[in-house]
Amino acid sequence: MSFDPLVRIACGVEYNGAAYRGWQDQKSQPDTVTVQQSVEKALSFVANEPVEIVCAGRTDCEVHATAQAIHFDTRVSRSTDSWLLGGNANLPADIRLQWVKVVAEEFHARFSAVSRAYRYVIDNSPRQSAILQSRVSWHRRPLDEKAMGLGAHSLLGEHDFSSFRAKACQANRPIRTITQLDIHRSGRFIYIDIAANAFLYHMVRNIV
Repeated sequence: MSFDPLVRIACGVEYNGAAYRGWQDQKSQPDTVTVQQSVEKALSFVANEPVEIVCAGRTDCEVHATAQAIHFDTRVSRSTDSWLLGGNANLPADIRLQWVKVVAEEFHARFSAVSRAYRYVIDNSPRQSAILQSRVSWHRRPLDEKAMGLGAHSLLGEHDFSSFRAKACQANRPIRTITQLDIHRSGRFIYIDIAANAFLYHMVRNIV
Protein backbone atom coordinates (compact mmCIF):
# COMPACT_ATOMS: atom_id res chain seq x y z
CA MET A 1 0.00 0.00 0.00
CA SER A 2 1.40 3.42 -0.97
CA PHE A 3 0.68 6.79 0.56
CA ASP A 4 1.08 10.31 -0.76
CA PRO A 5 4.02 12.12 0.87
CA LEU A 6 3.34 14.38 3.82
CA VAL A 7 3.40 18.02 2.73
CA ARG A 8 3.70 21.08 4.96
CA ILE A 9 1.55 24.06 3.95
CA ALA A 10 2.02 27.58 5.30
CA CYS A 11 -0.63 30.30 5.14
CA GLY A 12 -1.02 33.94 6.07
CA VAL A 13 -4.27 34.74 7.87
CA GLU A 14 -6.00 38.09 8.31
CA TYR A 15 -8.94 38.47 10.67
CA ASN A 16 -11.15 40.85 12.59
CA GLY A 17 -11.20 39.32 16.06
CA ALA A 18 -14.17 41.25 17.44
CA ALA A 19 -16.52 38.25 17.28
CA TYR A 20 -14.04 35.64 18.57
CA ARG A 21 -12.68 34.49 21.91
CA GLY A 22 -9.13 34.88 20.69
CA TRP A 23 -7.14 32.60 18.42
CA GLN A 24 -6.77 29.31 20.26
CA ASP A 25 -9.38 26.56 20.04
CA GLN A 26 -10.91 26.05 23.47
CA LYS A 27 -11.86 22.38 23.52
CA SER A 28 -13.02 22.59 27.13
CA GLN A 29 -15.66 25.12 26.03
CA PRO A 30 -17.14 23.70 22.81
CA ASP A 31 -19.66 26.53 22.42
CA THR A 32 -16.89 29.14 22.31
CA VAL A 33 -16.03 30.36 18.81
CA THR A 34 -12.34 31.03 18.09
CA VAL A 35 -10.35 31.96 14.99
CA GLN A 36 -8.40 28.68 15.02
CA GLN A 37 -11.62 26.68 15.14
CA SER A 38 -12.99 28.55 12.12
CA VAL A 39 -9.82 28.19 10.04
CA GLU A 40 -9.45 24.48 10.82
CA LYS A 41 -13.08 23.88 9.88
CA ALA A 42 -12.64 25.62 6.51
CA LEU A 43 -9.38 23.84 5.63
CA SER A 44 -10.81 20.50 6.76
CA PHE A 45 -13.68 21.01 4.32
CA VAL A 46 -11.19 21.57 1.47
CA ALA A 47 -9.12 18.54 2.52
CA ASN A 48 -12.19 16.37 3.15
CA GLU A 49 -10.48 15.23 6.34
CA PRO A 50 -9.52 16.83 9.67
CA VAL A 51 -6.77 19.47 9.51
CA GLU A 52 -4.91 20.72 12.58
CA ILE A 53 -3.02 24.00 12.35
CA VAL A 54 -0.13 25.58 14.25
CA CYS A 55 0.14 29.38 14.55
CA ALA A 56 3.03 31.78 15.05
CA GLY A 57 1.47 33.25 18.19
CA ARG A 58 -1.90 33.14 19.93
CA THR A 59 -3.91 36.33 20.07
CA ASP A 60 -6.32 37.37 22.81
CA CYS A 61 -10.04 38.03 22.68
CA GLU A 62 -10.99 40.83 20.25
CA VAL A 63 -7.45 41.16 18.84
CA HIS A 64 -7.21 41.54 15.06
CA ALA A 65 -4.44 40.28 12.75
CA THR A 66 -3.13 41.25 9.33
CA ALA A 67 -0.33 38.70 9.03
CA GLN A 68 -0.83 35.69 11.32
CA ALA A 69 1.40 32.85 10.06
CA ILE A 70 0.14 29.26 10.35
CA HIS A 71 1.11 25.85 9.01
CA PHE A 72 -0.45 22.40 8.72
CA ASP A 73 0.63 18.99 7.45
CA THR A 74 -1.39 16.97 4.96
CA ARG A 75 -1.20 14.07 2.53
CA VAL A 76 -4.10 15.47 0.51
CA SER A 77 -3.12 16.68 -2.94
CA ARG A 78 -4.45 20.19 -3.56
CA SER A 79 -3.00 23.15 -5.44
CA THR A 80 -2.15 26.28 -3.46
CA ASP A 81 -4.98 28.06 -5.29
CA SER A 82 -7.40 25.36 -4.17
CA TRP A 83 -6.37 25.78 -0.54
CA LEU A 84 -6.61 29.57 -0.84
CA LEU A 85 -9.87 29.87 -2.75
CA GLY A 86 -11.54 26.88 -1.11
CA GLY A 87 -10.47 27.97 2.36
CA ASN A 88 -11.81 31.50 1.86
CA ALA A 89 -15.06 30.21 0.37
CA ASN A 90 -15.68 28.32 3.62
CA LEU A 91 -14.52 31.00 6.05
CA PRO A 92 -16.71 33.71 7.58
CA ALA A 93 -16.30 37.17 6.05
CA ASP A 94 -14.18 38.43 8.96
CA ILE A 95 -11.42 35.82 8.40
CA ARG A 96 -9.40 35.49 5.19
CA LEU A 97 -6.37 33.54 3.98
CA GLN A 98 -4.02 36.02 2.27
CA TRP A 99 -1.51 33.57 0.81
CA VAL A 100 -0.71 29.83 0.75
CA LYS A 101 2.72 28.23 0.13
CA VAL A 102 4.25 24.76 0.21
CA VAL A 103 7.20 24.94 2.62
CA ALA A 104 10.03 22.68 3.77
CA GLU A 105 9.26 20.29 6.62
CA GLU A 106 11.75 22.22 8.79
CA PHE A 107 9.51 25.28 8.70
CA HIS A 108 7.46 25.83 11.85
CA ALA A 109 5.02 28.73 12.17
CA ARG A 110 5.85 29.22 15.83
CA PHE A 111 9.50 28.23 16.19
CA SER A 112 10.68 29.67 12.86
CA ALA A 113 9.28 33.10 13.69
CA VAL A 114 12.07 35.56 14.53
CA SER A 115 9.76 38.29 15.86
CA ARG A 116 6.14 39.29 16.42
CA ALA A 117 4.70 42.75 15.98
CA TYR A 118 1.56 44.47 17.28
CA ARG A 119 -0.02 47.83 16.53
CA TYR A 120 -2.25 49.28 19.24
CA VAL A 121 -4.43 52.23 18.18
CA ILE A 122 -5.95 54.69 20.65
CA ASP A 123 -8.73 57.01 19.54
CA ASN A 124 -7.84 60.00 21.73
CA SER A 125 -10.88 62.23 21.32
CA PRO A 126 -13.76 63.50 23.50
CA ARG A 127 -16.37 61.39 21.70
CA GLN A 128 -16.14 57.69 20.88
CA SER A 129 -16.55 56.56 17.28
CA ALA A 130 -19.59 54.38 16.53
CA ILE A 131 -17.81 52.75 13.59
CA LEU A 132 -14.37 52.13 15.12
CA GLN A 133 -15.23 50.98 18.63
CA SER A 134 -14.53 47.30 17.87
CA ARG A 135 -11.26 48.17 16.11
CA VAL A 136 -9.48 50.71 18.32
CA SER A 137 -9.21 51.63 21.97
CA TRP A 138 -10.72 54.92 23.17
CA HIS A 139 -9.51 57.42 25.73
CA ARG A 140 -11.41 60.70 26.03
CA ARG A 141 -8.90 62.71 28.06
CA PRO A 142 -5.91 64.23 26.20
CA LEU A 143 -2.82 62.01 26.16
CA ASP A 144 0.79 63.18 25.82
CA GLU A 145 2.27 60.85 23.23
CA LYS A 146 5.76 62.33 23.70
CA ALA A 147 5.75 61.52 27.42
CA MET A 148 4.40 58.07 26.59
CA GLY A 149 7.29 57.55 24.18
CA LEU A 150 9.86 58.54 26.79
CA GLY A 151 8.35 56.10 29.28
CA ALA A 152 8.23 53.33 26.69
CA HIS A 153 11.93 53.74 25.85
CA SER A 154 12.94 52.07 29.13
CA LEU A 155 11.19 48.88 28.06
CA LEU A 156 13.40 48.34 25.03
CA GLY A 157 15.80 45.40 25.19
CA GLU A 158 15.74 42.20 27.23
CA HIS A 159 13.81 42.36 30.51
CA ASP A 160 11.78 40.33 32.97
CA PHE A 161 8.19 41.29 32.04
CA SER A 162 6.48 39.50 34.94
CA SER A 163 4.72 42.75 35.91
CA PHE A 164 3.14 42.99 32.48
CA ARG A 165 1.68 39.52 32.08
CA ALA A 166 -1.71 38.22 33.10
CA LYS A 167 -2.15 35.90 36.06
CA ALA A 168 -3.26 33.12 33.69
CA CYS A 169 -0.06 33.35 31.59
CA GLN A 170 1.42 29.87 31.08
CA ALA A 171 4.83 30.87 29.71
CA ASN A 172 7.71 29.17 31.51
CA ARG A 173 9.97 32.24 31.42
CA PRO A 174 8.99 35.92 31.69
CA ILE A 175 12.12 37.11 29.84
CA ARG A 176 11.37 38.81 26.53
CA THR A 177 13.27 41.16 24.21
CA ILE A 178 11.46 44.19 22.81
CA THR A 179 13.19 45.46 19.67
CA GLN A 180 10.76 48.25 18.77
CA LEU A 181 8.36 50.41 20.75
CA ASP A 182 7.36 53.48 18.75
CA ILE A 183 4.57 55.88 19.68
CA HIS A 184 3.28 58.62 17.39
CA ARG A 185 0.13 60.64 16.82
CA SER A 186 -1.78 61.33 13.64
CA GLY A 187 -4.70 63.64 14.34
CA ARG A 188 -6.98 62.08 16.94
CA PHE A 189 -5.24 58.69 16.79
CA ILE A 190 -2.18 57.51 18.72
CA TYR A 191 -0.33 54.55 17.21
CA ILE A 192 1.78 52.25 19.36
CA ASP A 193 3.97 49.84 17.38
CA ILE A 194 5.72 47.14 19.37
CA ALA A 195 7.88 44.26 18.18
CA ALA A 196 9.58 41.55 20.22
CA ASN A 197 10.98 38.05 19.94
CA ALA A 198 7.80 36.88 21.70
CA PHE A 199 5.07 38.22 23.99
CA LEU A 200 3.50 37.10 27.25
CA TYR A 201 -0.25 36.76 27.81
CA HIS A 202 -1.77 40.29 27.89
CA MET A 203 1.74 41.81 27.78
CA VAL A 204 0.99 44.29 24.99
CA ARG A 205 -2.28 45.64 26.37
CA ASN A 206 -0.76 45.91 29.86
CA ILE A 207 2.18 47.92 28.48
CA VAL A 208 -0.23 50.23 26.67
